Amino acid sequence: MEEQPKLKDLLEFPCTFTYKVMGYAKPELTDLVLEVIQRHAPGDYTPRVTPSGKGTYNAVSITITATSIEQVETLYKELGDIEIVRMVL
Repeated sequence: MEEQPKLKDLLEFPCTFTYKVMGYAKPELTDLVLEVIQRHAPGDYTPRVTPSGKGTYNAVSITITATSIEQVETLYKELGDIEIVRMVL
């Protein structure tokens, strides 16, 4: 069986990378996501927020310029550690 390529083998840095963070529809969700992003990839961002059908969750999409696989992985972990976040894609 052929081994699937790893994320680091598919990306060439620097590159644009979009995170989709899904969490409870609380007013602070976007600010918490931006706080983590700014810590590792400072910049001027305009996140896109999409509510779920029932309004229980929001999806916050944000695109950064990633500089390394370590940065991408650190952001996945720290975004996932936000208490009101349920999933990071």
